[in-house]
Amino acid sequence: MKNTEKQLKRIREWMDIPVGFKPGMKNSITDVEGVTCSHVTIVGDGIRTGLTLISPCDGDVFENPLPAAIVVGNGFGKLTGSSQVEELGEIESLIGLTNTLSVAALMQGLVEYHAPKLPALYNSINIVVGETNDGRLNDIRGCHVKPHHVAQAIELLSANVEEGSVGAGAGTVAFGYKGGIGTSSRIVPKEVTNEDRDFAIGVLVQSNYGGNLKIYGTDIKKPKEPQMPENGSCMIVVITDAPLSSRQLKRLGKRALIGMTNTGSIMQNGSGDFVIAASNYSQNRRNRENKGQSYYYLSDIQLNPFFEACADAVQEALYNSITMAEGVGEILGLNLEDYADILPLKSVNKG
Repeated sequence: MKNTEKQLKRIREWMDIPVGFKPGMKNSITDVEGVTCSHVTIVGDGIRTGLTLISPCDGDVFENPLPAAIVVGNGFGKLTGSSQVEELGEIESLIGLTNTLSVAALMQGLVEYHAPKLPALYNSINIVVGETNDGRLNDIRGCHVKPHHVAQAIELLSANVEEGSVGAGAGTVAFGYKGGIGTSSRIVPKEVTNEDRDFAIGVLVQSNYGGNLKIYGTDIKKPKEPQMPENGSCMIVVITDAPLSSRQLKRLGKRALIGMTNTGSIMQNGSGDFVIAASNYSQNRRNRENKGQSYYYLSDIQLNPFFEACADAVQEALYNSITMAEGVGEILGLNLEDYADILPLKSVNKG
């Protein structure tokens, strides 16, 4: 391995992506209208952690909950609020990601944000927070994420999403390389659904898992180092503006896991691999005061393009989470120039 200084580039800057649906303008989860995201990154002596927030829609998500679903690939992890999402088929809070031992702090911060805005008759809210364990690079037992960091993250919510070693991905490791936050999107054109508009699917991932890394089918192995399967976890958030029911979103979330396994994961015993899927299609956001609300959903026979788009977007987002992450100490960042002899890179001197 050359160990040259790593260039931080998204996978599309490194190589041409196999044919599929096109990404949105930002190639980001925020290509879905109304979605915003932010990170708070906490780095210090032995500390490398943080939190990531996703606001899934315009307006107050509690007043107008979204159809949603949870998919568990391998349940070795913590995803708060999942049982209520499973029972009711909707999400009513901002979505948070952090490290394993900071889930409670992130929940508390989100309660402090949502609780003052709850209508008078409501004394509960279902907070959704996921995690991966960043203890390899972070003093995780120090619990350095605090509730007040949530307020900071809310102020930073934006349509521009940073990737790599930021927020909840600051201390994560994937395939033995530095992991992190990645995002991508796909546009499903109206021509393939016979609807009157295009729809977007956006994904955001927190990569902290192992296996045998493959980049679009090419094995990426560290020379002179055994490729040992690694425990870890992966959080995947999928949001679409297509009118999908909670049942259909659960089906969509299962295809997100295909994108993960395409990168070389088998979802090992110690890996917590979860998908949060939601639709912010405005007509289907439940109005708590309107008992006679009507809904519109696509038919199941229209879903295949969404399944394909979801799997492809997750795969690309996971690659972005690694190629955009800077190395930390002995955990190197993945530099694709080191694999120019086996990968069809765009502009690398292979001489």
